[in-house]
Amino acid sequence: MTGIRIAVAEPMITKDAAENGTRVRELMKTAAAGEARLIQFPEGHLSGAPEVQDRDWPEADRRELADELAKIEKLAARLKLWVVLGSAHPLTPPNRPHNSLYVISAEGRIADRYDKQYLSGSEVGRSFSPGFEPTVFDVDGYRFGCVLGGEIDFPQLFGHYERLGVECLLLSAYPADRIFEVKARAYAAINSYWVAMSLPAQTADLMPSGLIAPDGTYVSTVTAPAELTIATIDRDDPAYAVALTQARPWRTTARKGDLYAARRVTGDPRSTNHTIS
Repeated sequence: MTGIRIAVAEPMITKDAAENGTRVRELMKTAAAGEARLIQFPEGHLSGAPEVQDRDWPEADRRELADELAKIEKLAARLKLWVVLGSAHPLTPPNRPHNSLYVISAEGRIADRYDKQYLSGSEVGRSFSPGFEPTVFDVDGYRFGCVLGGEIDFPQLFGHYERLGVECLLLSAYPADRIFEVKARAYAAINSYWVAMSLPAQTADLMPSGLIAPDGTYVSTVTAPAELTIATIDRDDPAYAVALTQARPWRTTARKGDLYAARRVTGDPRSTNHTIS
């Protein structure tokens, strides 16, 4: 088999970190049984959905999150499975937490963490501290990047990941409207990379979680009662040859501008005068 198999989860998110953590581990086992090398969860899944994170983080809550995370790390090592997990990441008081994605390696260690950069007005006003850097990591020779929720409205972030060589962007969110799906599919097609979109079961009526191909079409979606879908990302799939071997390289060339600069017309009034017919 060529490529890499990934699982995209669509679980119900509760306010109870222990309950959420238990479901994470159950779905990890399902993903591993399906030969997935990576499983992705929605925004805020471990700690509770974003709208319930507007609260203080007492020591007991911090310990519970740390305990659940440790159990997930241990299972990741046993299953040899990468886990990308949404959670609030508490900071040292009185600093507000980050809205984050933990990147847990198949060795059971936190390999990296993505902290949401473009927080909403309410998030930055009362709930979270912003991050300032993109996150990329490689699994089996494939490069992944991370974005969260409302960052869907910042195209420069999606373009930056394309320039960083990302082949699959992991978009974990808690969407509030149907247009979110249109934007995600557009970014996949515009940047010629896969977009894995993990959303909670609470938003399944708006759109499905799933894997979007570099041409903007779905490869696979979560269908109830299942809570995850497993699909293969394969850069050598002929179905995406145009997107990956023609469109994406062409945009890289075009962005540099040399091609156009060398063909600029000078000294011709019919070019410089925009008011003549």
